[in-house]
Amino acid sequence: MACKPVCQLCKRLILSQTITFTGGNLVVNLPDGNYSNGEKYCIVLAQSIPTTATINAPVVFTIGAGTAQFPLTNRCCAPVTACGVRTRTKYSTIVVTNATGGTFRMIGKPCCSPSNDLTAINAETGATT
Repeated sequence: MACKPVCQLCKRLILSQTITFTGGNLVVNLPDGNYSNGEKYCIVLAQSIPTTATINAPVVFTIGAGTAQFPLTNRCCAPVTACGVRTRTKYSTIVVTNATGGTFRMIGKPCCSPSNDLTAINAETGATT
């Protein structure tokens, strides 16, 4: 089957407007609009990730001119950090709201990220490497 020369994009395909590293967060600005609870949105990080961003910076979304930040979480609700996302990549998410805000939860897994998990903990030292 040949590729169609003209086709429509899904209305829930969202291209980021800007990506900045601010206040220790990787801030991805999305176009103004309402992002409905329980709805799926495919978000493309369209701009380059700033070289100043640290790998452990939480990824958060802002919407339009708003300043409220909505975290990007993985499917287990853990925050996704800058090392788990890539430029020019589409991420399928579900919006999950609560009484005071919400999150964008990834449907799949984030990109391969290094694990900073400790190998063990104990009562005397609190942590071992």
